[in-house]
This record gives sequence, structure tokens and C-alpha cells, in this order.
Amino acid sequence: MNNAPRRYHAAVWDEPLIMEQGAPGRRGTVPPGPIEATALDDLLPAGMRRETPPALPEVAEPDALRHYLRLSQQTMGMIGISLFGTCTMKYNPRVGELLAARDELAEIHPHQDDSSIQGLLEIVHRFDLMLRELSGMGRFVFQAGGGAAAAYIHACVTRAYHESRGELAQRRDVITTAQAHPCNPATAAAAGFNVITLPVERDGYPSLDALRAVVSDRTASLMINNPDDMGIYNPHIKEWVDIVHEAGGLCFYDHANFNGVMGRIRAAELGFDACMFMLHKTFGAPKGGGGPAVGAYGCTPELEPFLPGPLVVRTDTGYERRENEAGVGRVREFLGNLPQVVKAYSWTLAMGADGIREAADISVLANNYMESRLLAIPGVTRSFDHLTARRLEMTRYSLGEYTAETGVTAVDVQNRMTDFGVDAFWLSHEPWIVPEPFTPEAGEGWSTEDIDYWIDVLAHVMEEGRSDPAMVKAAPHNQVVAQIDASSLDDPDRWATTWRAHRRKAAL
Repeated sequence: MNNAPRRYHAAVWDEPLIMEQGAPGRRGTVPPGPIEATALDDLLPAGMRRETPPALPEVAEPDALRHYLRLSQQTMGMIGISLFGTCTMKYNPRVGELLAARDELAEIHPHQDDSSIQGLLEIVHRFDLMLRELSGMGRFVFQAGGGAAAAYIHACVTRAYHESRGELAQRRDVITTAQAHPCNPATAAAAGFNVITLPVERDGYPSLDALRAVVSDRTASLMINNPDDMGIYNPHIKEWVDIVHEAGGLCFYDHANFNGVMGRIRAAELGFDACMFMLHKTFGAPKGGGGPAVGAYGCTPELEPFLPGPLVVRTDTGYERRENEAGVGRVREFLGNLPQVVKAYSWTLAMGADGIREAADISVLANNYMESRLLAIPGVTRSFDHLTARRLEMTRYSLGEYTAETGVTAVDVQNRMTDFGVDAFWLSHEPWIVPEPFTPEAGEGWSTEDIDYWIDVLAHVMEEGRSDPAMVKAAPHNQVVAQIDASSLDDPDRWATTWRAHRRKAAL
């Protein structure tokens, strides 16, 4: 094994914004002659027409192509190795992209008649059936724009369910845990509930006694993920569900960490009333920060009347969309991000039941292989290290001891790792549980050679931090940008996230 990191330097282009390029009259294509002004009268109301042309760049096609190729060279993308946990950044098959780009999908208008989009509605219905098989739930909807939005659907469904029983004024408490994903308490609070957060105890999860102490006739729902981001599975989860149900509350299973247990457990068989899956995480669809995400929300038949509509229903003549009049209302436009649903459907068909189970097994195996090497690096410790049981698909590690020794933080190490063509690790949203945390996640898509290289880079950077901490703390050195001055990141007079804001602030 070659433990020396490869030489790497990112492509660096002094590239202006696309809006700053071009010149009047340049274009990639020349459209037909202008439409007669009078011809617009019946097509576009006068109130909707622009008084002035939009401020768009005028660039030739080669200029635009070069610009975006240069930008692509300045990101790692498939160039780097990303054990990015807790996001299961698995490979996104190209066939899914080809399917989603087909005219039959890309050119569909959401207001088309159902008879003209039967193929798409059938895919939605079939994928709903697949997720029912994996979870035991009665129906899934795909409106949610991500895991947090799916958790919010559950909070809204919980509110509607208890209101229908005349108990909403009484049931105001949602119970979650300190290691649950923050979207669970956040969405519960956004829906108007009080949040009770149980602390993590010695076994890596709260005790049954702690749960019993807070469950009452005020309990509206339990919102929890299992396994958690430390790879620990709560073996008492069925008892948790029973305790909440006995008090009249609902139970929601946040399946963000489903990748290591898919095909092995079903939420309904554990007694849960609802669950969610991240299509952009577990089911092979792309994930981009706030971009093409889908949180699939499923529930038991008892909660179906409260689902957001429209729902896709199979009839004797085909498939149709039906509004759910008693539901909680839309959480996103139309049926949601259906190109992502098509990609996830394609991935699931290609994997099959056996492939899904095998992927879960490989994920757990790869995580434990990775752990054996990580824990051999001086300065790396594991969360709840007194627990001897093997972890599932991910584990929360800590550089707390290393930082105390060197002054080099997990963020410093992360920045330096990118200098070797490696996407840095996830920094975790639970530093109050594990100091200087990081959570790599091998998943089922990375080879042992990839995992070894990633770990070799980490070990190399940590050794650099002992011999030359100032150099590591000043990283990255081989990337497109160096460290930025973060002191003014919250200054609204300086930073602009839109072209309109940039133009306004540049003119000041």
C-alpha cells in the first residue's frame, strides 16, 4: 500500500461571472424574425410584458461553453473521493440522468390532463408501492423537498390527526432525542408543538425510564431516527413505540440513516405510524445543497386522510391525480420533484430486493473496515468508545484529543485534506455530544482502495498538524480559493447571493 498522498492541485481560473461577460449582439443562436407587436395582444396580456429587456449576458456559445467547463474544473465532483457522511453520498447512475432528460418527462407541464401523462403517474404509483414494501406503510407522497420537509409533513399530519379527535389543545408535546436529526425538533416547533429532547445516556441513546418520565396525555408524537449518526441502533425501539402509543401519541421514523438497514427492517413492523426516506440520499438520486432533494413521506392507512394532495390513484382506466380534501394542504407545488422520483425508481428497479439488501451489507462492512483503520491513527477516537458492539453504516469520530495536543481543529484538518484531491468529511451537527466531531461514511460505492487513500490523507494531514500546525491551519493551499476572511460573512452590505444584489451593491 502506498501511504503517500498523490500530488494534486485544483485548476484555477480567474473567471468572471457569466453576467460580466460578452458584448451586445453576441448570441449562440439567432431566432426567427420578431413577432409583430399586434400578434402579442392575444398571447400575452400587456400587464405581463416587460417594459425593458432583462439584464442578461449576451455571449456566444463557445464563450458560454468555456465558462462552464472552467467552473467544472474548479470543483472536485467525481475527481475527488468523498466519504461525506452523514449523507450517504453514493454514486448517481448516468442512466437516471438520461431518463430524466427525456422529452416525455422534461417537457411535461404540471397542468396537463392526466390522460397525457399516464407513464409518469404510473412511475409515481409504482415507486409508492416499492417504498410500501420497504417500510410496511400504506401510502407515500413525494411533495417534500427534502428530509426536513418530510418531517414537517409529519408534524402537520400529527396536528391534523389530533385535531380530528378533539385532542389538539391537549397534545402539545413532541418527544425527540439529542442525537436525532435537528429537523425533527425544528419542524415540530415550526408546527406549533413544544419539544422535549431526551439526553443521550451511557448506551448511546436515552433510557426507557427517561422516555417514560416525559410521556403523558400531552404527548403528540415521537420523532426519532434509528440508527443514529453514531451508527448505534437502539435495540429497545419497539418498546419506545409501545410506550408512546399507550399514551395516545404517534411515532415517526426518520429514515435518513436507512442505507445500512434497508431490506432488513420495516418501520411498520416496529409499530411506527409514519416514516420518511431521502431519495437524494438512499435511493441513488443526486444530492445538492438545497437542490434536487425529495423526502418521501409514508404513513399507515389511519393517517392517509391527512396526507397532502394530490395523490396518484390507480383506477380501472389508468392513473389519476386526486386532491385530498381533508389533508394538510400542499407543502410543495404539484406532485413534487418528479425527475428525482424517476431517478430513484430507476435505481430501485436496477438494484432489486437482493441488490438493496447487499448494498446495506456492504455499507456496514465498509464502515467497520474504515473504522479499524481510523482508530489506528493517533488522535482519532470514537464516540461512546466504551461500547464494544460494532457500529452500523456510520460512526461519529472525534479529534478532540488531537486538537488539545496540537491546536489544529477538525475544520483545519478538513481544509487541508482538500489539498490532496479529497472531499473533506462531514463536520456533524452534534458537537455538544462529541468534541471536534467528524463523520465519514463509506457507503456501498467506494472501493477499499478509495477508502484507504482517504484515510491515508487524513493520517498524513494529522501528522502535518503535529510538525507544522501553522501550515495546516492556513490551508487550503492547492485549491481554487484560499481561506477567506470570515469576519464579514454576516455583513449584508458586502455579500450578495443574487446578481441583482451584486449589481446594487457594486454600484454603491
